[in-house]
Amino acid sequence: MSKVVLITGASSGIGKVTAEYLLQKGYKVYGTSRNPKPALYNFPLIQLDVTEIASIKNAIQTILKKEGKIDVLVNNAGIGITGPVEETPSEEIRKAFETNFFGAIEVMKSVLPQMRKQKSGLIINITSIAGYTGLPFRGIYSACKSALEIITESIRMEVKDFGIRVTNLAPGDVATNIVEGRYHTPVFDESPYKEVYQINLDLMNSHVSEGSNPIEMARAIEKVIETSNPKIHYKIGSFMQKFSIVLKRILPDRVYEKLIMNYYKM
Repeated sequence: MSKVVLITGASSGIGKVTAEYLLQKGYKVYGTSRNPKPALYNFPLIQLDVTEIASIKNAIQTILKKEGKIDVLVNNAGIGITGPVEETPSEEIRKAFETNFFGAIEVMKSVLPQMRKQKSGLIINITSIAGYTGLPFRGIYSACKSALEIITESIRMEVKDFGIRVTNLAPGDVATNIVEGRYHTPVFDESPYKEVYQINLDLMNSHVSEGSNPIEMARAIEKVIETSNPKIHYKIGSFMQKFSIVLKRILPDRVYEKLIMNYYKM
């Protein structure tokens, strides 16, 4: 039987490309979106808002009624956020954590009982290379993804005896439409961060537009699905993006901080 794969946030970007790719590879794929328009997709797209527990449970029950199982969860739904921490509205910070961190946890909590019943299952949490470092003007996003990386390590150990595997997959910059949906703290004329934030905002946007093809993420996800004993962490990105994580481990903190600040023209 084909593996049943649930991909959250599949209406665009990495989620959509991965859903289409896995469908072509013979998997039974279900994508989700907060406001689905199923007619536009060649895979089932069902309603799921990761910030609403009832919505999560309804989506999972819909899949279980049709398939009787969920073999793989790709926890992909997320939102971007940029801005100086001081000037980013607290409600937007909470919204980012509700989606990127708490939402991912709630989806995991909702599929685990079924996977435990099956005595098998795989959860792939899509995090970010940005989660390995506190980046200027992306501190909230980095913190969300870092938190998800760490809690994945904990859950992985807790559910291993039930035959359930859990892993992180952290991409670098990927050419998607994340910029369009990202919350940008405005560049205020009176802000003390005005010039340096605008420079960094332009730099971030250019990195995304020049990022890797999301098909690379789709292929990486399939590789993890077909791996019998997945690693704890996977990183997908350019050599320098992955090497930056190595540098953080081996360099003194202040030296690494200076490298980051120089890179971001601070």
